[in-house]
Amino acid sequence: MQKYHIGDEPTRIDPALIEGLSAVEVATIGHFRHRGFVSHRLRPIAPIEGTLVGTAVTVATPGTESTRPHHALSGVKPGDGLVIDRLGDTRHSCLGGGVAFAAKIAGAIAVVLDGPCTDAEEIIEGGLPVFCTGISGITPRLNDLGGSLNKPVSCGNVPVLPGDVVVLDNCGVLVLPPDEAAEVLEEGSARQARANRNRGRIEAGEKLGDLSGASRLVVSALDSA
Repeated sequence: MQKYHIGDEPTRIDPALIEGLSAVEVATIGHFRHRGFVSHRLRPIAPIEGTLVGTAVTVATPGTESTRPHHALSGVKPGDGLVIDRLGDTRHSCLGGGVAFAAKIAGAIAVVLDGPCTDAEEIIEGGLPVFCTGISGITPRLNDLGGSLNKPVSCGNVPVLPGDVVVLDNCGVLVLPPDEAAEVLEEGSARQARANRNRGRIEAGEKLGDLSGASRLVVSALDSA
């Protein structure tokens, strides 16, 4: 029975799409979209600057196994986001300082890991953004147990396909199908341009509920009760 399943190399996303989405915050998209947001259990181990956008390279690797992540780095190209499905394991870390360094050198923009990492200080020093569930001192080995590369995975309760658009900032991780990304960019850019437009008016004494319309809804509901 075949242990390792390797899919086709993903089509990299359009640089113009990367540039556009890089100017939009993940939380701005969260105002109008509710699909594709990776669980908030996965947090960056250190603050990151701005919004990062890349092409998903997907890996699935079982509990004590690190063969698949090591080999996967051979296929990572500049601008890729490495998404790792730990297949339910929450105890072992398949990402430490050495793997993170190799991913950084290969050009990965970030790693999104549905499990813990180790060597957090070393990873932070190397400058590779890592989203994970926490820190663990228990590390796997090259146990040759199998796994997959560039096949569909699940990470943070979100299905991820190789070639999906990965958007990351300090608020979290969003995964977008490529054929939906342009529409998300259009709406997200428009909303980003309107962000903070009321700050001056609030500083001048106006109330947020009046500006947003929330107070009108509350008063209307009370009047009709």
